[in-house]
Amino acid sequence: MVKAIFWDNDGVLVDTERLYFLATQRVLATVGIPLTKEDYIELFLVEGKGAWHLAEGKGISPPAIEQLRNDRNLLYSTLLSQEPLIINGVREVLQALHRTYMMGIVTSSRHDHFTLIHQKTDLLPYFQFVLTASDYTQSKPHPEPYLLAVERSGHRKEECLVIEDSERGLRAAMEAGIRCIVVPNEFTRRSNFAGAYKVAENLTELLMELPDEP
Repeated sequence: MVKAIFWDNDGVLVDTERLYFLATQRVLATVGIPLTKEDYIELFLVEGKGAWHLAEGKGISPPAIEQLRNDRNLLYSTLLSQEPLIINGVREVLQALHRTYMMGIVTSSRHDHFTLIHQKTDLLPYFQFVLTASDYTQSKPHPEPYLLAVERSGHRKEECLVIEDSERGLRAAMEAGIRCIVVPNEFTRRSNFAGAYKVAENLTELLMELPDEP
């Protein structure tokens, strides 16, 4: 029986992945490095290693790369403040499930970006805890974020469920020994989700998998 649900944030609860891609693409272009959508999917959503090594390969110095990173983060913050972000159906699903299950958010986002994202969403009251990149040392696809979530929840792995959208998130959940339902988005629909408990077309399918009453 599922007692706790751990939600990824970007691409699952909020439509931010495209903005992060756009910010990274624009900043890398200033130093002559093209970043295609396919590159982004492989480097960020499959391998989970980012793209700054591309700048290193062009001989760009570490201080200059750090400035590029800062420029990207600033641009991403600006983009986040300009658009509504909640994915269709999210609020209704959370409203249906939050009284029955302990729920937490497990994200690779920086804490400041996460705070900015949810400044106007009003989604956080549905969750008992949030883990951002500052709460652990190894990011997805490493299992540490989800192992920490299990510890924080107080439940056994067998009583937990992860909701993800990417290969690296699925791998993190599987390595942690937790069942994972994947809900792909425009960036991840062609990814390899072998090993997922289920691949859903949209979040409302979760309501068919999970009872909304004890």
